Amino acid sequence: MVNSSNIKVKQRGPYTYRVRYLAKENITQDPEDHTVSFVQPNGAMFEPSLSVGTENDTFTVLNLAVAASAHLYPNAFVQSVLNSLIKKSKSSMFQTRTLKELLWGYKDPFLTLVPYPVPTTVGVFYPYNNTVDGIYKVFNGKDDISKVAIIDTYKGKRNLSYWPSYCDMINGTDAASFPPFVEKTRVLQFFSSDICRSIYAVFESDINLKGIPVYRFVLPSKAFASPVQNPDNHCFCTEKVISKNCTSYGVLDISKCKDGKPVYISLPHFLHASPDVSEPIEGLNPNEEEHKTYLDIEPITGFTLRFAKRLQVNILVKPARKIEALKSLKRNYLVPILWLNETGTIGDERAEMFRKKVTGKINLLGLVEMILLSVGVVMFVAFMISYCACRSKKVK
Repeated sequence: MVNSSNIKVKQRGPYTYRVRYLAKENITQDPEDHTVSFVQPNGAMFEPSLSVGTENDTFTVLNLAVAASAHLYPNAFVQSVLNSLIKKSKSSMFQTRTLKELLWGYKDPFLTLVPYPVPTTVGVFYPYNNTVDGIYKVFNGKDDISKVAIIDTYKGKRNLSYWPSYCDMINGTDAASFPPFVEKTRVLQFFSSDICRSIYAVFESDINLKGIPVYRFVLPSKAFASPVQNPDNHCFCTEKVISKNCTSYGVLDISKCKDGKPVYISLPHFLHASPDVSEPIEGLNPNEEEHKTYLDIEPITGFTLRFAKRLQVNILVKPARKIEALKSLKRNYLVPILWLNETGTIGDERAEMFRKKVTGKINLLGLVEMILLSVGVVMFVAFMISYCACRSKKVK
């Protein structure tokens, strides 16, 4: 809701879905270039036992279609036409929708009146179920173990066509695993189609996960820093209205990979974002422990055994003189719609199997190594004593 020049938000939830439970499909191997290709089907099942309510719970949220109209159609005449359709459909800047509608789609009354062909179904994750996340082609490491799980192409390309320069490259893995023998000094690069870019994580701490020693890697604040703070991010700065000539930070404009819709990604509650982004939004409470993204990596195998991916979806709302629902806005706003906490961890059975077949054998190997080393030291010392004794007798 709008209060003076600020917008008030209130967090509700959690509402939990089980995702990424479908197995990879269309798995094919190419022995010539040592790669494996596959697609990852998308599916989401609501988990009532882990949710505070049902999918029919209602929310007062930003009207996605109305908010995006000024961004998609800056022409004054077109906005005048759209304004008449918005009024005719009795739409406004905010609307009340169920959780199911907000996430998975609803027929928007304003868009259904538009006289030319436009998508009329609106939803934050629409479409999702029964879709696939592109075709991944990754190296199997047969010729070079340091390339295991590294993405060769995504959707048949090595670049995304969203960003200029090196920001457009597809780097690293899909974060499910990394090349083995991970060191704490390594920067782990991975690609996330959710944020339409490659990103990276750095070592934070040692963790014991169900008896398995793992390294925790986290997304550093530097990853979403402004080019002033981190020059490497210069090619992610695309919108001068929001970025204030690339001095604002903590948000990522992904509109180009969302068909022009004014979608911005950030960490939850604008964690690590600049004050000019978060100040106009009341009700935020950023917390490092609750809102950071991390990966718990088993260093020998490179497998990700636990992770938490936390992202916030925001919509850019601009004042529009010809659209009455947006005319009274005092400035541009990045309005939070929701934040997601996608988590996963190795199960107890798999953890036990991992300890027996991987960790246990590695520990056994270390024990054998220590025993052999000790035996070698003892034998060396005994040899030296015998040698010295023989030399002493010979001298006498």
